Amino acid sequence: MKAFLLSLSLCVLAAPALATPQQEKMKTCNADAKAKELKGDERKAFMKECLSAKTDGRAAQQEKMKTCNAEAKGKTGDERKAFMKECLAK
Repeated sequence: MKAFLLSLSLCVLAAPALATPQQEKMKTCNADAKAKELKGDERKAFMKECLSAKTDGRAAQQEKMKTCNAEAKGKTGDERKAFMKECLAK
């Protein structure tokens, strides 16, 4: 029973790493909306547009950069550099 619970826990922890492109897009759009401090109807409109937008490789990389920058807020120097390197490599 302990082995089952351990393996189940590992699966749950690994699940975020197996996100679909749509889930990644949702994460990016949410981070962008948060970084822009959008609320209410303005946020809903932004999310609708963001989630429906088609992205090519370059646009996806730009979105990833925006998301990583938003998540790195408050980090400086080597800590920020290491975080950005890891975040952009995902």
